[in-house]
Amino acid sequence: MKQRINFITIGVKDLGKMKAFYRDIFGWNIMKDTGGIVFFKMNGLILGLFPEDELAEDIKIKNDGAGFKRISLAINFHSEKEVDEVFEELNQKGIKVMKAPEKVFWGGYSGYVSDIEDNYWELAFNPFLEMDANGNVLSHQ
Repeated sequence: MKQRINFITIGVKDLGKMKAFYRDIFGWNIMKDTGGIVFFKMNGLILGLFPEDELAEDIKIKNDGAGFKRISLAINFHSEKEVDEVFEELNQKGIKVMKAPEKVFWGGYSGYVSDIEDNYWELAFNPFLEMDANGNVLSHQ
């Protein structure tokens, strides 16, 4: 199987509120809103928001999970300054900061924020990660 990701789908409790969060707080543009699922086109993949009960049904599992989801999503930036600027912008919008940006053990700089349903986003600068001007990770073969 080829090494790639095309979609990341978050099962959400309240589709309307989550759509508004990503649109209004993160400032992202909606690619498609069918009324039952919302898509945001990212740089190379799609982030989907889908009602959690319907996602569980689609997978054919029970929706009985609670607490920490054991996953985080990450957005990497070109500098520590960019990370700080984004945190400041999000702070002004009242986002929940889980960890303010700081130097981290692996040599980078990162912090965490949470959306309104406690999905965790790491906002980071990784000096070892080469990205193009659009934030796409460059591969080395």
